[in-house]
Amino acid sequence: MKLFDKNSKSLEFDKVLAQLAEFTSCDDARETALAIKPETDINLAKALLDQTSEAHRLLARFSAPSFGGLKNVNNSLARASAGSVLNTRELLDIGEVLRVIRSLSQWRAGNEGVESSLDTLFSALMPNKFLETAIFNAILSEEEIADNASPALADIRRSIRKQESNVREKLDKLTHSSTFSKYLQENIVTQRNGRYVVPVKSEHRAEIPGLVHDTSSSGATVFIEPMAVVEANNEIKVLKSKEREEIDRILYELSASCGDFAQGIKDSYACAVELNLIFAKAQYAYNLKASPAVLNDKGIISLRNARHPLIDPRKVVPIDISLGKDFDTLVITGPNTGGKTVSIKTVGLLTMMSMCGLMIPAGDRSEISVFDEILADIGDEQSIEQSLSTFSAHMKNITEIMNVADDRSLVLIDELGAGTDPVEGAALATAILEQLSAQGAKIAATTHYAELKAYALATPGVENGCCEFDIKTLRPTYRLLIGVPGKSNALAISEKLGLNPDVISRAGELISSENKEFEGVVDRLEETRKKMEDEYENVKALSEKAAADKENAEKLKKEIADIREKEMEKAKGQALRITEQAKREAYALLQEVEKLKKEMADTKDASELARRARAAVKKGIGAIDAAADPITEQAEDDGYVLPRHVVAGDQVIIRDLGKSAQVITPADKKGNVEVLAGSLKTRVKESNLRLVENAKPAQKPKTSAKVQGDSRLNMAPETRLDLRGMTVDDCLIELDRFIDHSLRTGLNEFTIVHGKGTGALRTAVTRYLKSSPYVKSSRLGVYGEGEDGVTIVILK
Repeated sequence: MKLFDKNSKSLEFDKVLAQLAEFTSCDDARETALAIKPETDINLAKALLDQTSEAHRLLARFSAPSFGGLKNVNNSLARASAGSVLNTRELLDIGEVLRVIRSLSQWRAGNEGVESSLDTLFSALMPNKFLETAIFNAILSEEEIADNASPALADIRRSIRKQESNVREKLDKLTHSSTFSKYLQENIVTQRNGRYVVPVKSEHRAEIPGLVHDTSSSGATVFIEPMAVVEANNEIKVLKSKEREEIDRILYELSASCGDFAQGIKDSYACAVELNLIFAKAQYAYNLKASPAVLNDKGIISLRNARHPLIDPRKVVPIDISLGKDFDTLVITGPNTGGKTVSIKTVGLLTMMSMCGLMIPAGDRSEISVFDEILADIGDEQSIEQSLSTFSAHMKNITEIMNVADDRSLVLIDELGAGTDPVEGAALATAILEQLSAQGAKIAATTHYAELKAYALATPGVENGCCEFDIKTLRPTYRLLIGVPGKSNALAISEKLGLNPDVISRAGELISSENKEFEGVVDRLEETRKKMEDEYENVKALSEKAAADKENAEKLKKEIADIREKEMEKAKGQALRITEQAKREAYALLQEVEKLKKEMADTKDASELARRARAAVKKGIGAIDAAADPITEQAEDDGYVLPRHVVAGDQVIIRDLGKSAQVITPADKKGNVEVLAGSLKTRVKESNLRLVENAKPAQKPKTSAKVQGDSRLNMAPETRLDLRGMTVDDCLIELDRFIDHSLRTGLNEFTIVHGKGTGALRTAVTRYLKSSPYVKSSRLGVYGEGEDGVTIVILK
């Protein structure tokens, strides 16, 4: 970009980069952030934006990695590679960089399972835990080396402490001795020049033999090293010298190790700085509540709810603005301080941000084009030194812009043609727009000239825009309206501010008729726009209400379906329990009959056995009826009382079901009446019936089924397959068809009647049932079911 520095400053892009730099953690990343320039290649711009989006996604899922402690140690590493010995501060800085590199690598390793385009940078990090540990184990601080930095250093320091203890012990005895304590200024042990001494009164210096190392400023005290500890102090001096030599050796070894790994550390540091910048972009996006733009290289810009990143988020008004799709030139008009300049600055600034890989404060799926040049003439650049007026300064900028602009350029001009005669200025502005459009540039310009509004209305590829102004409050709303020419509203504003009405009236007379007609058209357009906007808001509210009602209806429908499903499951469970109870009662009855049959063979009192059999059968059938058709006591819900007891043939209504039925058997001792409701025979309480007085008794239905013993033990026709009289092949075909029909109708159990005869049918049926994958079990009938002449089948 030839004019990048100048244009970026007029768009205040440097302030955006300064905000971005605040989210970096090291000086190099900060400097890189401040030096960012837009990428004109769409693939590179997309790659940068993808990196920011990936970091944004990782931040949302795993929080931010730590870059604290990252520092440029390349100079120290270069010196170490050359054989120099680094000081403790330099080594600690290298250790801190190694710690950051390791923590970054561990952070990414802890987020496995999530692929990212940043993995290339993370995988380039080379942690060196060995060197990091060696540095921090040896160096405690900038001034202190650890005792365990080496075994030799630990031995030396142990010897030093021992010698110092011996010296102090001897001097303590001397200071507390009755012989020498009277010669001392104070009963203490101190140091001078690294040697232990005692403070002696100057006049008694001869009383304590030793070496004088210092005197007080007043001369009243001399610091003497008694002869008794001279050798011990000499030994300490020697040990201190060995300690310094050992420390130098340790620092040399650590420096040599840093030199050996210097290139790897430098490369890892460069990757860490790049990652720091990428995550700073992501954190800046969170701060702006930004989203990634959809990039293109076709000159199309479509921003939804775009916000200027440098305006307080609580005050900024989002705008919708487009350029390059239906029109290539946008002419924005309206009163001063209405938001015209902010609008074109927002377009330029968000375009630069996207080209730098930054997410923008705009709605999802906003589109931004990549340009080779973003050219701007914004602000007052008059210069006394260069003898340039405001108009001249603008023309100088526009001349530079026109020399550079092409079909890969975005041109932003504020107050086009201002600062000179209005007639000439409007003509010049129109010509400039025509020339820039002919050069293929995408243009957004602001103006006050009515001639440019008319030009935009009459010229294909040029569109009007305006910043809305509320006449009632004399305040701009800062909303940008595309397709509507703006008004300066000078007369209306002046009238609201109290200017003499005669002056305003005279000013209105001086306005040309053409301008009045044009302003009238603009007024009508504005009224129509507001009316349509109000209608749109009403339709939108109705649509939202309809959507909410639909959602509530769907929710209610789902709840009803869930309740119905639960009730069905509950009913199926109850039916299954009733069926199982009826089966148990039936099997118990059959066992009782078998027992009586055996007793009949052993006794001659047939009449007694017959009576007992009838009693057992009646009791068993009663239990089966109770299990299969339980009676539920219903609460009285009205004052209805039967006018008489019901008799067989009466037409009644079952009150709790609301269903018509016919009485088959009158009430028994317990008040239970057997009725026929449609094809269903059931028992209900007599008190649960309503008598239909005028209905004619229906004829008792005749049963077409054969009666074998008690009719309540007969199988329904659809649960019974009679194969008697068929050949084996025919019976197997019929049996296969019946099993298929039973599976489709949900029948789980049925009876096959094959007769006793020669047993050929029974054998064929048994063999077929054992090989069928749909049969759970089968057995021959027992007494009362048909014995060996029938087979009971249970399906899966």
